[in-house]
Amino acid sequence: MCGIVGYIGQRDVAPLLLEGLQRLEYRGYDSAGIAIHSSGTGRSAGLKTAKTKGRVRDLEERIPKRFAGTTGIAHTRWATHGAPNDVNAHPHVDPDEKVAVVHNGIIDNASELRAKLAADGVTFVSETDTEVLTHLIARAQAERLEARVQEALRHVEGTYGIAVLHSDFPDRIVVARNGSPVVLGIGEREMFVASDVAALVSHTRQVVTLDDGEMATIKADDYRTYTTEGSRTSASPETVEWAAESYDMGGHDTYMHKEIAEQADAVDRVLRGRIDDRFATVHLGGLNLDTREARRMRRVKILGCGSAYHAGMIGAQMIEELARIPADAEPASEFRYRNAVVDPDTLYIAVSQSGETYDTLAAVQELKRKGARVLGVVNVVGSAIARETDGGVYVHAGPEVCVVSTKCFTNTAVAFGLLALHLGRIRDLSVADGKRIIAGLRRLPGQIEEIMSREDDIKKLAADYAEAKSMMFVGRVRGYPVAREASLKLKEVSYIHAEAYPASELKHGPLALIEPAVPTVAILPDDELLDKNRATLEEIKARSGKILAVAHQEHEKADHTIVVPRNEVELDPVLMGIPLQLLAYHTALALGRDIDKPRNLAKSVTVE
Repeated sequence: MCGIVGYIGQRDVAPLLLEGLQRLEYRGYDSAGIAIHSSGTGRSAGLKTAKTKGRVRDLEERIPKRFAGTTGIAHTRWATHGAPNDVNAHPHVDPDEKVAVVHNGIIDNASELRAKLAADGVTFVSETDTEVLTHLIARAQAERLEARVQEALRHVEGTYGIAVLHSDFPDRIVVARNGSPVVLGIGEREMFVASDVAALVSHTRQVVTLDDGEMATIKADDYRTYTTEGSRTSASPETVEWAAESYDMGGHDTYMHKEIAEQADAVDRVLRGRIDDRFATVHLGGLNLDTREARRMRRVKILGCGSAYHAGMIGAQMIEELARIPADAEPASEFRYRNAVVDPDTLYIAVSQSGETYDTLAAVQELKRKGARVLGVVNVVGSAIARETDGGVYVHAGPEVCVVSTKCFTNTAVAFGLLALHLGRIRDLSVADGKRIIAGLRRLPGQIEEIMSREDDIKKLAADYAEAKSMMFVGRVRGYPVAREASLKLKEVSYIHAEAYPASELKHGPLALIEPAVPTVAILPDDELLDKNRATLEEIKARSGKILAVAHQEHEKADHTIVVPRNEVELDPVLMGIPLQLLAYHTALALGRDIDKPRNLAKSVTVE
């Protein structure tokens, strides 16, 4: 959560920081702030801050005219400790206005530290955990700023990505990471720092990603990295894959609409260069999983949160169907706390769009501690999960800025199709079935474009369903993860209450909710369960329920049907979710919601 950006160089810093914050606002947008080393003399020198509740545009209006400097840090917040207001906004500054800190993450022992500091006479002005860290740095006695930050961090338990300014050290910014991303940007006689490369790519594509337990000092013409214990580390710059234009809206009114519309191209990207027609399989060189190891695996466990978990549910079904390996998906946030049995014959797969999702990363670290084989399915090259896992698959969706995931969810599901085919051909999947799945994969981009061509029809439906106060989503087997994800999309972006159930579970309780005011969205692929699904429509209709079917053909019992192109049955879930992304989008649009920044949510969940 939250966004950090910092700069040190020759340019006027405030406009650069504001630009960076705007690119990071999808990570948090309930308050924002900026701190700079003022370039003035005498009383006008030192640290200057401006911060406010609200969006980055509100901060821009708050910045004084005389706010010049060439070094600064800034933050856009998603509130954890303390309500969104001016006082709780970052940066936090000590009473002498010598230290300024921006912080992503959560300090778990903040209450204990706050009590000790208060007993020593410290007066707190905010409700945040970050202010504790500010006071610890200000009270540290070491000569060097780096040592003061290290001394403060020794008292801290929890997660953090921080950037620190000190008025006595105007030539540097000190940063540190533990569980929350920090990236350095290497420029020409200037340096940047951010919590996401999105804030950097307008200025440089050469970046250094810090590891947990690592710190850095950046100066205008230099940087060095070291551990929180002081040992030097050797971090080499890498080139960012995505250009600045990838983060622009590209003529669309919202990022969500842009990212839905990009899915045909995105799916083409995840397939490109990976299909092996000769052997009816795929090449996934990054797996680092040889044939013998793959054949020894007796089970697959997929871990993710939110949309990543739902994509994992689709992936588990594909793996079972194509590779005939028992597979299931579980929320990573639950797995890491339930003391699960870690089986050496199980292949674990961690799924995360950002590659930084804290619950998923913590699950990976626990699995690695216990000797498990863990692969990653992520979108961001060089992310924490990509580095922590034994191998994996990049989904190549491109930057996803809207808080709700669309193209990354779709690409992740397709990536699982590739993995399932790969494992299947290693085991018992025939050449004929391999060719069938490859043909289906190749049809996906064109079929996605066909769905997008019917957007106006879906928009009209959305105007009708926007009046609902609650909606039900149902599906069987392959359709159930689609229902789960579609329900999540609708509630995330439109704020309409929505529930998803296996269609077979309706009679076991949820049927009590069916009435004319509660529409049902039913996922009805033309598979072996079609007759069962038709019976579900009969049950709902008998209770005067309104039905929107997502199907391969019109259904007379449905009030409305969105017809989706037919692919191979294993791949149909990839396509059936896309019109429901459009339904959620246009429903939210009809209701006047802030589509790219839904209330209470942020993009990358890097805290528990």
